Amino acid sequence: MIVHLKTPLKKEDTEKLRIKDSVYITGTIYTARDSAHKRIIETGSPVDLEGAVIFHAGPIIKKEDDNQYQMVAVGPTTSTRMNPYQAEVLDQGALAVIGKGGMDEKTANALKRNGAVFLAAVGGCAALYVSSVLKINSVNWLDLGVPEAVWELEVKDFGPLIVTMDSTGGNLYQEVRKANQPNKG
Repeated sequence: MIVHLKTPLKKEDTEKLRIKDSVYITGTIYTARDSAHKRIIETGSPVDLEGAVIFHAGPIIKKEDDNQYQMVAVGPTTSTRMNPYQAEVLDQGALAVIGKGGMDEKTANALKRNGAVFLAAVGGCAALYVSSVLKINSVNWLDLGVPEAVWELEVKDFGPLIVTMDSTGGNLYQEVRKANQPNKG
């Protein structure tokens, strides 16, 4: 199924999503990597996480002469680095995480507990994804460095993204691993 969602997300929408669904997002998404996740846990989020979409990404940014920022490229980074922090961030209200490679059982349990989903973005498609970014609304924690800062992006039809972990415990990564195990018979 192909689903178009608008932010802030609503739990009743994310709870309907199932693994293998294709998703496009319009509205606001936030980039955040491990340093930002750690700081969110330690000091609180600089943005409202209720219904938020968090994108595990380290964007390439160009600073313009007028102190504005232009996004050059934005693609997913490996999500397992956020495993120590992701469950707590989900417990603060985020309803979708975008990244690549899946996440651990602690995060899977937090997805179930919160009615949230993990959406896989395709690595190597940074030029495609940046075409859906209308503008950069703000940046927080630039002291962490450009890739680690929390960038607030206004997006239109950001995707395609694939639901790979859903709020019912569905996990496409586990299904693929199981299907590829040698038959012991």
